[in-house]
Formats: sequence, C-alpha cells, structure tokens
Amino acid sequence: MIELSHITKAYKKRKVVDDFTLTVHAPIFGFLGQNGAGKTTIMKMMVGLTLSTAGTITIGGKPAGEAATKEMTGFMPESPYFYERLTGLEFLRFCGELFQKSRAKTDDDYGALLKKVGIYGAKDRYVSTYSKGMKQRLGFAQALVNDPEYIFLDEPLDGLDPVGRKEMKTIIRALKAEGRNVFFNSHILYDIEELCDEMGIVHSGKLLYAGPVKAFTQGKSLEERFVETVEAHVQKEGGAISVA
Repeated sequence: MIELSHITKAYKKRKVVDDFTLTVHAPIFGFLGQNGAGKTTIMKMMVGLTLSTAGTITIGGKPAGEAATKEMTGFMPESPYFYERLTGLEFLRFCGELFQKSRAKTDDDYGALLKKVGIYGAKDRYVSTYSKGMKQRLGFAQALVNDPEYIFLDEPLDGLDPVGRKEMKTIIRALKAEGRNVFFNSHILYDIEELCDEMGIVHSGKLLYAGPVKAFTQGKSLEERFVETVEAHVQKEGGAISVA
C-alpha cells in the first residue's frame, strides 16, 4: 500500500503540491494530469529524490526515502540519465550494485532483464548508440533491476513506437500478474484507461479524484470526464486552465 498524508511541497514559499492525501491499494494505479500539474514532483517525493515540505509518505508501511524502502522500490524517471560510455549490460550491472539484494546477480540475470524489455541484441553496444526508444526500454529495465515490489514509472511509454508501446504495456500487465504494484504518471488518457485498475487526477498540485476508472467515467469517455473535472475545479478556484 502507498500512503501520502497531507503532503505539501513549496519552493520559495510557492506551493506546487498543496495538502495532498492519497491511499493506493490498486496493483496498477495511473496518475493523470496536464503537463505541470505536479505529477513528477509528487512521484519524486514518493521515491525519496526530494523531500516534502510537510506531510508523510509511506511505501509498503515504510517511510519514503529510507534505505530499506529504496530496496523494495524501482523508479524510471521521465528522462532517464545514462552513462553513455557504458554498454547496456554494463549499465544494468552498475545499477544492480546500488542495491544490496541484487549484488549477487550475474550477467545472465541482467541479460534476461534486457530480453524482457526487448533490447538484448544491443547489450554489448554503448548506450550512446541507442535510439530514444531503446534508451526508454533501458530505463524501464533499470527500474526492475532490484526485483522491486513497488515500481514507479514517469511517462514510461513516451518515445516508443506502436510496437514498443504494446510490448511495454504487456510487461506492465505481467508485473501485476507477478504480484507487484505499478504506479505510473501519464498525460495520455488512453494509456490510463487501458492499463489501470484505479487512477488519480492531479491539477495544480491538488488531488481532484482517486478511485476506479469506470466509476469516474460514468459511461462517458475518459477525455470528456477529465476535462469536465478540471474545468469545474478551475471555475471553483476562479482561475484559468494551464496549458504548460
């Protein structure tokens, strides 16, 4: 279970996340919002890359950011960073060394992970030669390198061609079948509707909805309901919809 309780994040007194509370039980949870809504900031707090100004976050009952919590979580950022003079296999080996429970893994184990994401054939090539889609797959692989129970993915399907998107969706569903929990950010409505058991909508750092996808759509398209929800919130707050 993932729990965020009254989370606030402020930069120079400007709140980018405001009294945010969310409990996630669903095996695949999609976090939906416009660009700049606060999705990435919230995810970075969950995986311990930045601290909240106020509030608490627990992952599987453990405080976010602690070493024991990081051992059971995997994270793929929106724009993964790579040491491009390493090969794909060397990069995964390096990532594995960061976790206590994966230090005994062999090159065969890492090779199996590269097969899982579809780039085994490029395992001995330098990452600098990888296409954007291949780097996205490698970023996915490093998020799984420590066999995490909780996997956080920030726009995981960005930059993939249609075949790659289908393959990554198959992997996400397989992770659910293995008993793992996947939390992913997206601004692509179709991906949320197709993959997720439950979803949350964030706008300007505030939670507008959390629950089952079908309960939210109420027979309408997800796009129509999403726009209605955001517009209603904006009218209530007396502001304007951001297009950032």
